[in-house]
Amino acid sequence: MPYSYSKTLFTAEYELFRESARRFIAAEVEPYADDWRRAGSMPKSFWKKAGEAQLLALGVPEEYGGPGGDFLHRVIMAQEIGYSVAGASISAGFERDQMSNQFMDHASEVLKRHWVPKIARGEAQFSFAIAEPDIGSDVSGLRTTAVRDGDDYVINGSKTYISGAVTCDAALVACKTAADKGNKGISVIVVEADRAGFRRGRKLEKMGMHGSDTGELFFDQVRVPASNLFGAENGGFKVLMSSLNRDRLTWSVIAHAAAQRAFDETVEFVKNRKGFGQRVFDHQNTQFRLAEMKTELAVGRAFLDETIRMVMEGSFDGVRSAMVKMWLPEMENRIIDQCVQLHGGAGYMEEYPVSRLYTAARLHRIFAGTAEIMRLLVARSI
Repeated sequence: MPYSYSKTLFTAEYELFRESARRFIAAEVEPYADDWRRAGSMPKSFWKKAGEAQLLALGVPEEYGGPGGDFLHRVIMAQEIGYSVAGASISAGFERDQMSNQFMDHASEVLKRHWVPKIARGEAQFSFAIAEPDIGSDVSGLRTTAVRDGDDYVINGSKTYISGAVTCDAALVACKTAADKGNKGISVIVVEADRAGFRRGRKLEKMGMHGSDTGELFFDQVRVPASNLFGAENGGFKVLMSSLNRDRLTWSVIAHAAAQRAFDETVEFVKNRKGFGQRVFDHQNTQFRLAEMKTELAVGRAFLDETIRMVMEGSFDGVRSAMVKMWLPEMENRIIDQCVQLHGGAGYMEEYPVSRLYTAARLHRIFAGTAEIMRLLVARSI
């Protein structure tokens, strides 16, 4: 049962890409997702296969080694990963590929030429190292520092809850370069994992998303050339916000697709499960709950479609990004919670897709900005 999407957004060209993405996920992701869950990460070989299939660095021009395309191609990939049950384990890992778009938006020409082709081929994976042990969504409180020393920056500090920390080849590290300037004193710097003083900490055990590694990073007098600066010095907040806005929309797309998958799985389950002499589906309570879920999914799709059009038209902004990130993952959690309930005891078993979708969904209200911070951002615009 493939993901059902809005036909008005996608032309025949996009549909060809969707079929390609769907075939790749069926052949190269879903058969191995359980192995990756047990291993706690995705192997390097997978990324190279994804690169060969031209499913990485979507939207990056061929001149830089990418497959071309635009934001709609990335939306399609997010929909297909989100709808796949395997996405409940690996979507956090797969979405790190968005680093290629951040390079195109903010990196120097030298950094683009060096890194983007490697990302597109699946030869380099990046982590975005923002979160720290003592701060949450308040990036103005960053304690990791980068001090200019001649032609280098010297970086000291620590990061936690970093997707891909265990397996990344390099990281985009958010640092304070002007301690007294708050958000205006943040810079983002490329730090390669093989530099002296770069150390990986614990691989963190999570509630879900087990196929994507999450961990800690430590920087002890890590010296990197000033040319590794990503964007302008003290201009890192702009980099973070533009990256997060896109990230928040992408996770909202994934949230909707995952909720749709949970709904579809539940409809099939209740039509084939009997209780008190009839199908679970035939109970009025079940029908009412499914009717509510179907309606919420339709409302969420309309909200997303309008937001995606705003991106394509150039009118998408931070407020809209906060609105979709606030509402869609909470809608997803409501729906999947009901889906688990309608499965009864089976819904608590990992062998059923709704169980994995449920634990993954809980992260979506936190990842890329908590629902509470999203409310604050929207409220400030009123």
